[in-house]
Amino acid sequence: MSHPHPELSAPAPLEKGALRVIPLGGLGEVGRNMTVFEYDDRLLVLDCGVLFPEDHHPGVDLILPDFGPIRDRLDAIEAVVLTHGHEDHIGAVPYLLRERQDIPLVGSRLTLALTASKLREHRLRQTVQHVVKEGDRISFGPFDLEFVAVNHSIPDALAVAIRTGAGLALATGDFKMDQLPLDGRITDLRAFARLGEEGVDLFLTDSTNAEVPGFTTSERKITPAVEQVFRESEQRIIVACFASHIHRVQQILDAAAQHGRKVGYVGRSMVRNMQIAAELGYLHVPPGVLVEAKTLADLPPDRQVLVSTGSQGEPMSALSRIAQRSHNFVRIEPGDTVLMASSLIPGNENAVYRVINGLARLGAKVVHKGNALVHVSGHASAGELLYCYNVVRPRNVLPVHGEIRHLLANGDLARAVGIDNVVIAEDGVVVDLVDGAARIAGKVDCGYVFVDGQSVGDITESELKDRRILGEEGFISIIVVVDSVSGKVAGGPEIHARGNAWEPGAFDEISQPIVDAVNAAIGEGVTDTYQLQQIVRRVIGRWVSDTHRRRPMIIPVVLEA
Repeated sequence: MSHPHPELSAPAPLEKGALRVIPLGGLGEVGRNMTVFEYDDRLLVLDCGVLFPEDHHPGVDLILPDFGPIRDRLDAIEAVVLTHGHEDHIGAVPYLLRERQDIPLVGSRLTLALTASKLREHRLRQTVQHVVKEGDRISFGPFDLEFVAVNHSIPDALAVAIRTGAGLALATGDFKMDQLPLDGRITDLRAFARLGEEGVDLFLTDSTNAEVPGFTTSERKITPAVEQVFRESEQRIIVACFASHIHRVQQILDAAAQHGRKVGYVGRSMVRNMQIAAELGYLHVPPGVLVEAKTLADLPPDRQVLVSTGSQGEPMSALSRIAQRSHNFVRIEPGDTVLMASSLIPGNENAVYRVINGLARLGAKVVHKGNALVHVSGHASAGELLYCYNVVRPRNVLPVHGEIRHLLANGDLARAVGIDNVVIAEDGVVVDLVDGAARIAGKVDCGYVFVDGQSVGDITESELKDRRILGEEGFISIIVVVDSVSGKVAGGPEIHARGNAWEPGAFDEISQPIVDAVNAAIGEGVTDTYQLQQIVRRVIGRWVSDTHRRRPMIIPVVLEA
């Protein structure tokens, strides 16, 4: 399990007329958001996203929610509702639709367009989609859904009100309360208040910034820093941001137009997302500003702007390859300016600073959140959450979208305004809404599902542990040949080591003890090759630990001749 709760057992069957909430991702981490609502034996899925791997996940490409708890009930799913188009909310949709392709997808126009591009990559074309907008109301089975506009760091984000016979649940999705958003689309607090008057029985609220006091800074506050970069830069400007941050790219396009520069996109996801946003009218490209990135080299450096992926230091991203001088056509020159217009996601610090240092070493001036106001969060801070609690006045609160510290901080905010029933749950912890009261009902097995190339779910924590040992400690292989007639060691041990700095002959002193241990075991009646291999493993493992203070992977092989 990703967040084990040994004190909880499996939930009892759902009471008639009750609503069950099963978080399969996003409660206990920031990412892979997926919540299942159950009512009257039918299911509704809210979001289906991915989590990006950290350093302790070597070789892993993506981490998915665990579909195991609902795999035998896929036919009961009425719809998958997507609150917005970020990867941590839509990235796992193709993997779910591989298991049942005709599940209806519900979301805003931009959200479904971004999702559709991912589905095409997975060769999933015959899908059912329902485009909705704020104010729309639509039913799927026993779930009556109403959509509310919320402001976030991507256009077209929606909160969802879910009405069932058990009551009204309101899920904010990712949101903040920017009163001066770049696209003019604010969080609809009037709708929140109206739903509050109707009576919200369960309020699922974004917890990401619950520890941050006050209100989240407006996106417009970044404009002066962007303007300063364009005003002071005498050569090429390279901007790195999230490939989904349409608002940020709009700011860059507008600044480039004002300063007579041309803009080119670098990175496949950046090109794809901005093309979708422009075609749907969410991104307004000034005439004559956008060109192919490769043609920018034909212009003077003081007229060039590149918008790139890689703001989180991803190893294969465009910006990382630029910093390593391995990009196929972009080369940093002394005097270039690199604007890293994004926040630093926890866990990515080393990778980001490695890229910054690489760019600085090549002569670039790097402007980032540490030395300028170049990014603001897309999530509501504590002041905004308190405001929402006072507007909605829910009967029960279930903090979502955050690590455990974020969930707890959000729960404290709800209690501070007088909401008594706050339920803190993590992935796999089942919450039932019965007679207007929310309570923990048990747990379901819910772990990380790793995507490794074409492999989905085959890699386990055990294999990851082996990879970490290989990466940190190296490995030793030992081959011993046993004469099946005499019952003595007839050859070896032949010892090979990789991933360490041991000199040739380093294992000479342990060779004879291995032979003695194997011969002694055979003399005591041990003939099974597996048991003999474990004896070899213990002997050399103890010696390596005592002599070299290392714990490499040990691969013993005992052959009979």
